[in-house]
Amino acid sequence: MANHPLQNRVTPFGDIRAIAQRGMLTGNRGIIHDPATQTLLPRRWSGKAWIVCRCEFKGRRRAVMATRSWTELFFLDEAVALSAGHRPCFFCRHEAATAFRSAFAAARGEALMSAKAMDAVLHAERLDGKRKRIHPLPSRLAGLPDGTVVTAGGDAFTLVGGRAYRWTERGYETPLQLTHADGLLTPPSTVAALRAGYRPLLHPDMILPS
Repeated sequence: MANHPLQNRVTPFGDIRAIAQRGMLTGNRGIIHDPATQTLLPRRWSGKAWIVCRCEFKGRRRAVMATRSWTELFFLDEAVALSAGHRPCFFCRHEAATAFRSAFAAARGEALMSAKAMDAVLHAERLDGKRKRIHPLPSRLAGLPDGTVVTAGGDAFTLVGGRAYRWTERGYETPLQLTHADGLLTPPSTVAALRAGYRPLLHPDMILPS
């Protein structure tokens, strides 16, 4: 087993870094690593299905980056995963995925979409070429739903209960009142799903509104 962090921690900007951060959730973007060296390939995705999964599921265990199977990625919490452009997995997080799909459709005023159709929408919103797409803010900060991630001054902030939690490699910092942001990191369709009622799994360091 490697005695140093593998490059498999995902930031709110969608980057994949080698940092010693404990993730609440795992997930993948297909096969993007070399199992012989446990290092990433030049590509950062192999398909449009970017999912976020449970770290524990029915007692199954995987050796990280050890086989020619999907590349295990880790997220501090679901707000970070959604910000990076992922969506809940229908296999290991079926209840969450079903709730996300319902909110996704309700926000668009459309019938329920297949996972493939949602992935196509999200893929167009998550990327600007090969880089993370930063979207204009759709409203003032106070109008954004809990779990939305914005960027300000080059940092990422998760908004919860009127507070902004800055993401760092060590975790979230003490919340503050953010008065300005430069753009939206969470894809607009995901923000709309949050506004329509989807409740992401947030880090326990956050103080949720009562």
